[in-house]
Amino acid sequence: MTITGGVALYFIIWWLTLFAILPIGVRSQEEAGEVVPGSEIGAPAKAQMGFKVLLTTLVSIPVFLAVWYGSNLIQW
Repeated sequence: MTITGGVALYFIIWWLTLFAILPIGVRSQEEAGEVVPGSEIGAPAKAQMGFKVLLTTLVSIPVFLAVWYGSNLIQW
């Protein structure tokens, strides 16, 4: 796998992992009882994006390494 291919693969794995992690621990403003006037009641009360980006990075690294290692075992 080339460096460019590896970076592209990691980028795709990272984004897929982010979309899988985003709903974890989300409470709506209605559930939290903190509805901001003018916003949707289903909007998240606390998005915790910093934590989710860090968790996404920590999860996507071993997934990428497994895919990279597996692709090196199979020589096309």
